[in-house]
Amino acid sequence: MKKFDLLAASALALVTSIPAHAQTGATTSAENTAPTNGPGQEAPSSAPATAQSPTTQGYAGDIVVTAQRQSQRLQDVPIAVTAFTAENLERQQIVNPVALQQTLPNITFTKTNFTSSSFTIRGVGDLCVGTTCDSATAIHVNDMPLLATRLFESEFFDLERVEVLRGPQGTLFGRNATSGVVNFITAKPDLSGVHAAGEFEYGNYDSKRVRAMFNLPFTDTLGIRVAGTYLNRDGYTFNEFTGNRIDGRDLYSVRGTLSWEPSPDTRVDLIAYYFREKDDRSRIQKQLCNRDSTGILGCSPDRLANGTTNGNSTLASIFTSREFLTVSGAGALAPFALGSVYQPQDQFFGVVNPASVRRVRIDAEPTYFAEEQQYTAKIFHDFGPVSFNFTGGYMKNTVDSTTDYNLAVENSLATNVGLNTLNAVGRPGLPGAVLNGVRQTLIPNGVGSLCQSLPDANNSGVYGGASVCAPTALDVDRSFNKARQYSAEAHVDSQFDGMFNFLLGGIYFDSKQSNDYYVTAFGLDYASGLLGAGQSGGTAFAATPFYRNSTPLFRLKSYGIFGETYFEFSQRAKLTLGLRYNHDDKFVRARTSLLVDNAVPGLPVLVPLGTASAFPVMDSGRYDYDATRAGIQPYAEDDVSFSRLTGRAVFDYKITPDNLLYASYSRGYKSGGINPPLSPVFSVPTTFAPESVDAFEIGSKNTFGGGAFRLNLTGFYYKYKNLQLSRIVARTSVNDNVNADIYGVEAEAVISPIPRFVVNANASYLKTKVADDRFLANPRDPSGGRSDAVIIKDITNSANCAVVPTVAGNRAGANAFVNTINQGIGASFGNPALLRGTTAVPGTTANGAFSICSALTAQAAAVGAAFGGIQVLGSGVETNVRGNKLPNAPTYKWSIGAQYTIDFGDSGFTLVPRADLNYTGNAYGTIFNLRPVDRLPGYEVVNAQIQLNAPDDRFYVRGFVSNLTKNNAFTGLYVTDQSSGLYTNIFTIEPRRYGVAAGFKF
Repeated sequence: MKKFDLLAASALALVTSIPAHAQTGATTSAENTAPTNGPGQEAPSSAPATAQSPTTQGYAGDIVVTAQRQSQRLQDVPIAVTAFTAENLERQQIVNPVALQQTLPNITFTKTNFTSSSFTIRGVGDLCVGTTCDSATAIHVNDMPLLATRLFESEFFDLERVEVLRGPQGTLFGRNATSGVVNFITAKPDLSGVHAAGEFEYGNYDSKRVRAMFNLPFTDTLGIRVAGTYLNRDGYTFNEFTGNRIDGRDLYSVRGTLSWEPSPDTRVDLIAYYFREKDDRSRIQKQLCNRDSTGILGCSPDRLANGTTNGNSTLASIFTSREFLTVSGAGALAPFALGSVYQPQDQFFGVVNPASVRRVRIDAEPTYFAEEQQYTAKIFHDFGPVSFNFTGGYMKNTVDSTTDYNLAVENSLATNVGLNTLNAVGRPGLPGAVLNGVRQTLIPNGVGSLCQSLPDANNSGVYGGASVCAPTALDVDRSFNKARQYSAEAHVDSQFDGMFNFLLGGIYFDSKQSNDYYVTAFGLDYASGLLGAGQSGGTAFAATPFYRNSTPLFRLKSYGIFGETYFEFSQRAKLTLGLRYNHDDKFVRARTSLLVDNAVPGLPVLVPLGTASAFPVMDSGRYDYDATRAGIQPYAEDDVSFSRLTGRAVFDYKITPDNLLYASYSRGYKSGGINPPLSPVFSVPTTFAPESVDAFEIGSKNTFGGGAFRLNLTGFYYKYKNLQLSRIVARTSVNDNVNADIYGVEAEAVISPIPRFVVNANASYLKTKVADDRFLANPRDPSGGRSDAVIIKDITNSANCAVVPTVAGNRAGANAFVNTINQGIGASFGNPALLRGTTAVPGTTANGAFSICSALTAQAAAVGAAFGGIQVLGSGVETNVRGNKLPNAPTYKWSIGAQYTIDFGDSGFTLVPRADLNYTGNAYGTIFNLRPVDRLPGYEVVNAQIQLNAPDDRFYVRGFVSNLTKNNAFTGLYVTDQSSGLYTNIFTIEPRRYGVAAGFKF
């Protein structure tokens, strides 16, 4: 048995005799004695994190939070809020957001496809995908809102507490939020003395984690606190092709806080934070596909399997096929085609996709770089009748990552007929002389080595010198994002002696973002060379030789005015009324480029071979990148503005000082945005609407037996209008709106019959559904389940459309129409067999065919009546999603845990074993709820640890294991574009981890 296996087994054995699980943690003596100020008053924070004791006996003690911008006992706050102290986080092994969500009711967290993530609260998360989308869950650090933070990629360290507020927030926090707020409050300097803490942890995957803090008061009024963390570990995923581990982490974060407290009424905190990561972290955990043998879809929509998409369905294969070259007017180049859309052995035929979600076989290993800086100033002054709070800050970050786009090693092209033909005759004086420049660029050393584009910001790729050469084709994607923001927020709060008090605040927020998303493939480079050389006589390539969705500028300017009034009718009854006015201005400049993806299909951007930058030609005024506006547009530019008045009302009543009832109504709001530009072939809205929610909530917070038992209950009902969610169209995420109803209940409890034994638990039930009729085409199955539909794979752009009879059930007529038009298309090019007839599409009840959607549309109008009436649906047959569940919204979720403190006589040593069990129920990964392919199965996570503490907690040693059962559950999924073959990217929880840690505090 390995030493760490032995350690994990020993730790488990020591905790089997106690109840399993937990959800909050002990509070500190500093928290228990923190002042409770008047309405709106946010007390200065000076409680030292070093005072937090791993051996705490008062686990169910009071936690003081500032969820309502005032210092209050958690049990006095009439909001559904869960708070974690620093010790809670440590005890429950909450080291990052993935672990945080496992212990929260009605909350899930998952990574998403484009270096982003979604924190979903009560069924509402970041279903909107795109640069101009607002976040449904507002993320704050020390009350400063962060719009595009990399915070969720770092590790938690030196936090005073984390507060998670469920439900719409707008009358208290600076940025609007429809689902809730997560506020991270960092530890501030303690001016009472010198303190330090440090911890070193070692675990499996050769994981090394270091955390440290040093607190130094210069005077009685001025002090500094510096803290940091470092993590270095091997990857969680094994690459069978190279024998390397990937998806490792190598990161560090540092935070410094300077605090000045010249009087008990005034405090100034200046906070600086820096985060950096550079490693082989993978944005994509695994790709799943039940291979479609026809290539019309690529992956069948019936189930997920450990297969790889049919390469004939992908854009790189279609653009280099004999069929595409023929119908695009480049028939003379057909002998150089890399294959046919009907070839039985495509580039992924027979490719191995390992069964384990922790194993891949790829030839392009991931790279990841992220960096973030935050600077915050907080000023508090108590004038007596009123107090003043100011939070201002600046943040900027960069993230740049690459992955193997198909997570596969493609088959060799060494024996490919078309490529060998190019190598043989694509030379001066020979029949293919016009392709000599393409040959010299792509296969300078023969077909055994392929040179191909890197994701190049100059848009020239391999033809401009940005290249990489390898024995096989490398498909790589790159996601690059830069962001910066300024914000300034202030609020004035009263502390009058009478029944009336108020909070009045305002915020100004200004952010800029730029991002680029690239997909490179040898097939795209090859098509770029063939098309460019064919039209230019051998002197140019078609730009861009890869897919690029570019947004060089997104600008958000926002301001809000918010406030609340408090009417305290008695010591028991209080009414809160709040209002907010919010205004957002959004501007975006973007364009999508790929070979012939301009406003005039078939007329590519021709750039001379060897040109380092394609921008002078692309920006020359000859090419249109916005089909929605007249004239030649170098970019698609749009601006929108949104304004809204929202508010909330809360009535709370204390039956006793320890039993609170409340009822509330609130209106949540999130502004709309702008969809990315698409080819005019695809009809999607330019903008998407704001979303709003009417939220009704009742709750009860109860403490019994002097803290021995605590029970909080919440029930809620949401009426959503225009909930934003995304779908993929033409390799781009576009956003739609749906109406939804959501309701549920939540329970949180802490039981401590004796001080040394604590059990805590929570449970939630959630029901979400699309409330009204909403018809959307499911990209997985464009037939919409209709057996009389014919699914078309378009050989000009790799999209899918659907042919359906106008009289339902006329299957024969629809099939006959497609077969007839395909013969006609072939005949017009002198080859009636160019496009074949319809065939059964596996995983559906429909037939399908390769064809041209625009030609079918034109012929349906001209001759469709002869076949009983025909319609061509551009995105497929729309299905009604009414009644479907929202994505990432499990119906059931619960957690339970326990810890027990064992004293060793008068020695002062204690031993604290603890175990936690968290369960997340079944959910769906998309709005279409297509079973079983969209299903996210429920999963459990078991954690355990045991900690030995020295007298006065001067040092400690801990053994731990997380995810004891080695669960590989999915947290989310993402269905890729039809031109990529409709495979599914999945995201998982972390694997089993175990190790030991030792630390000190003074």
